[in-house]
Amino acid sequence: MIKRFLKGKVSVFIDASNIYHSYKRLKWKIDLAKYVDYLRKESDLCEIYYYTGRDFDSNKQTKFINFLEKTGYKVRSKKIKFIKNNNTKTKTKDNGFFKGNLDVELVIDVLETKDDYNSLILVSGDSDFEPLLKLMKKKYNKKCLVMATKHSISIELIKCAKFINFNKIKKYIEKV
Repeated sequence: MIKRFLKGKVSVFIDASNIYHSYKRLKWKIDLAKYVDYLRKESDLCEIYYYTGRDFDSNKQTKFINFLEKTGYKVRSKKIKFIKNNNTKTKTKDNGFFKGNLDVELVIDVLETKDDYNSLILVSGDSDFEPLLKLMKKKYNKKCLVMATKHSISIELIKCAKFINFNKIKKYIEKV
Protein backbone atom coordinates (compact mmCIF):
# COMPACT_ATOMS: atom_id res chain seq x y z
CA MET A 1 0.00 0.00 0.00
CA ILE A 2 2.75 2.53 0.85
CA LYS A 3 5.12 1.34 -1.89
CA ARG A 4 3.70 3.77 -4.45
CA PHE A 5 4.56 6.79 -2.28
CA LEU A 6 8.23 5.89 -1.86
CA LYS A 7 11.31 5.77 -4.05
CA GLY A 8 14.68 4.11 -3.53
CA LYS A 9 16.10 3.44 -0.09
CA VAL A 10 13.87 4.27 2.87
CA SER A 11 14.67 5.35 6.43
CA VAL A 12 12.04 5.47 9.16
CA PHE A 13 12.10 7.78 12.18
CA ILE A 14 9.67 6.93 14.99
CA ASP A 15 8.71 9.37 17.73
CA ALA A 16 7.77 6.78 20.39
CA SER A 17 5.75 9.17 22.51
CA ASN A 18 3.54 9.86 19.51
CA ILE A 19 2.86 6.13 19.05
CA TYR A 20 2.14 5.79 22.76
CA HIS A 21 -0.48 8.55 22.62
CA SER A 22 -1.91 7.13 19.39
CA TYR A 23 -2.69 3.83 21.14
CA LYS A 24 -5.35 5.54 23.21
CA ARG A 25 -7.19 6.57 20.05
CA LEU A 26 -6.50 3.45 18.00
CA LYS A 27 -7.96 1.03 20.55
CA TRP A 28 -5.49 -1.53 19.17
CA LYS A 29 -1.71 -1.82 19.40
CA ILE A 30 0.94 -1.88 16.73
CA ASP A 31 3.11 -4.98 16.75
CA LEU A 32 6.52 -3.41 16.16
CA ALA A 33 7.97 -6.67 14.80
CA LYS A 34 5.12 -6.88 12.27
CA TYR A 35 5.57 -3.19 11.50
CA VAL A 36 9.24 -3.60 10.55
CA ASP A 37 8.35 -6.71 8.50
CA TYR A 38 5.64 -4.73 6.70
CA LEU A 39 8.12 -1.94 5.94
CA ARG A 40 10.67 -4.45 4.61
CA LYS A 41 8.03 -5.91 2.26
CA GLU A 42 6.76 -2.53 1.09
CA SER A 43 10.07 -0.72 0.67
CA ASP A 44 13.82 -0.95 0.35
CA LEU A 45 14.22 -0.37 4.08
CA CYS A 46 17.59 1.09 4.96
CA GLU A 47 17.22 1.96 8.67
CA ILE A 48 14.48 2.26 11.26
CA TYR A 49 15.06 4.52 14.26
CA TYR A 50 13.02 4.55 17.47
CA TYR A 51 13.28 7.58 19.82
CA THR A 52 12.15 7.16 23.40
CA GLY A 53 12.58 8.55 26.87
CA ARG A 54 14.24 5.97 29.09
CA ASP A 55 13.54 4.89 32.64
CA PHE A 56 16.78 3.07 33.44
CA ASP A 57 15.16 1.48 36.51
CA SER A 58 12.51 -0.28 34.43
CA ASN A 59 13.38 -3.89 33.60
CA LYS A 60 10.26 -4.06 31.43
CA GLN A 61 11.42 -1.15 29.28
CA THR A 62 14.96 -2.56 29.05
CA LYS A 63 13.55 -5.88 27.77
CA PHE A 64 11.38 -3.98 25.28
CA ILE A 65 14.34 -1.97 23.97
CA ASN A 66 16.43 -5.15 23.67
CA PHE A 67 13.58 -6.71 21.67
CA LEU A 68 13.46 -3.69 19.34
CA GLU A 69 17.22 -3.80 18.76
CA LYS A 70 17.09 -7.55 17.98
CA THR A 71 14.24 -6.84 15.54
CA GLY A 72 16.32 -4.30 13.63
CA TYR A 73 15.48 -0.98 15.22
CA LYS A 74 18.16 1.55 16.09
CA VAL A 75 16.99 2.80 19.47
CA ARG A 76 17.89 6.32 20.53
CA SER A 77 17.07 7.12 24.13
CA LYS A 78 17.84 9.45 26.98
CA LYS A 79 16.93 9.50 30.62
CA ILE A 80 13.46 10.79 31.39
CA LYS A 81 13.11 13.88 33.56
CA PHE A 82 10.54 14.58 36.22
CA ILE A 83 8.72 17.87 35.57
CA LYS A 84 6.97 19.43 38.57
CA ASN A 85 3.44 20.61 37.90
CA ASN A 86 1.55 22.65 40.49
CA ASN A 87 -1.76 21.96 38.77
CA THR A 88 -3.74 20.06 41.42
CA LYS A 89 -5.69 18.21 38.69
CA THR A 90 -2.54 16.30 37.73
CA LYS A 91 -2.92 12.68 38.74
CA THR A 92 0.71 11.62 38.70
CA LYS A 93 3.17 10.88 41.46
CA ASP A 94 4.13 13.97 43.48
CA ASN A 95 2.03 16.25 41.27
CA GLY A 96 4.18 16.17 38.15
CA PHE A 97 4.99 14.11 35.09
CA PHE A 98 7.87 12.41 33.30
CA LYS A 99 9.23 13.71 30.02
CA GLY A 100 11.80 12.37 27.60
CA ASN A 101 11.68 14.44 24.43
CA LEU A 102 14.04 13.38 21.62
CA ASP A 103 12.84 15.62 18.78
CA VAL A 104 16.26 17.24 18.35
CA GLU A 105 17.98 13.84 18.20
CA LEU A 106 15.49 12.70 15.56
CA VAL A 107 16.17 15.80 13.45
CA ILE A 108 19.93 15.31 13.77
CA ASP A 109 19.65 11.70 12.57
CA VAL A 110 17.42 12.70 9.63
CA LEU A 111 20.01 15.26 8.52
CA GLU A 112 23.16 13.27 9.28
CA THR A 113 21.92 10.20 7.36
CA LYS A 114 20.30 12.07 4.46
CA ASP A 115 22.75 10.64 1.92
CA ASP A 116 21.76 7.07 2.89
CA TYR A 117 18.10 7.22 1.78
CA ASN A 118 15.79 8.63 -0.91
CA SER A 119 12.55 8.52 1.07
CA LEU A 120 11.83 9.07 4.72
CA ILE A 121 8.93 7.97 6.82
CA LEU A 122 8.21 10.01 9.93
CA VAL A 123 6.05 8.30 12.53
CA SER A 124 4.75 11.32 14.37
CA GLY A 125 1.97 13.85 14.10
CA ASP A 126 3.90 16.66 15.73
CA SER A 127 3.72 19.93 13.79
CA ASP A 128 7.23 20.81 15.02
CA PHE A 129 8.54 18.51 12.28
CA GLU A 130 6.96 20.53 9.44
CA PRO A 131 10.09 22.64 8.72
CA LEU A 132 12.22 19.48 8.65
CA LEU A 133 9.98 17.75 6.10
CA LYS A 134 9.81 20.87 3.96
CA LEU A 135 13.60 21.12 4.00
CA MET A 136 14.05 17.44 3.13
CA LYS A 137 11.67 17.74 0.18
CA LYS A 138 12.86 21.07 -1.19
CA LYS A 139 16.61 21.07 -0.59
CA TYR A 140 17.37 17.34 -0.67
CA ASN A 141 14.61 16.09 -2.99
CA LYS A 142 13.42 13.42 -0.53
CA LYS A 143 10.04 11.74 -0.67
CA CYS A 144 8.36 12.25 2.69
CA LEU A 145 5.65 10.11 4.21
CA VAL A 146 4.05 10.59 7.62
CA MET A 147 2.36 7.79 9.54
CA ALA A 148 0.09 8.48 12.50
CA THR A 149 -3.58 8.31 13.46
CA LYS A 150 -6.03 10.80 12.06
CA HIS A 151 -6.56 12.25 15.54
CA SER A 152 -2.86 12.68 16.30
CA ILE A 153 -1.63 14.28 13.08
CA SER A 154 -1.23 18.02 12.71
CA ILE A 155 -2.68 19.80 9.71
CA GLU A 156 0.81 21.16 9.01
CA LEU A 157 2.19 17.66 8.43
CA ILE A 158 -0.78 16.64 6.30
CA LYS A 159 -0.14 19.66 4.08
CA CYS A 160 3.58 19.00 3.58
CA ALA A 161 3.80 15.18 3.25
CA LYS A 162 1.79 12.16 2.20
CA PHE A 163 -0.17 10.97 5.24
CA ILE A 164 -0.91 7.30 5.95
CA ASN A 165 -3.37 6.59 8.75
CA PHE A 166 -2.31 3.53 10.77
CA ASN A 167 -5.87 2.23 10.45
CA LYS A 168 -5.27 1.78 6.69
CA ILE A 169 -2.52 -0.79 7.38
CA LYS A 170 -3.99 -2.27 10.57
CA LYS A 171 -4.38 -5.78 9.11
CA TYR A 172 -0.61 -5.93 8.51
CA ILE A 173 0.66 -4.49 11.77
CA GLU A 174 -1.90 -5.14 14.52
CA LYS A 175 -0.76 -6.90 17.66
CA VAL A 176 -3.02 -9.87 18.33
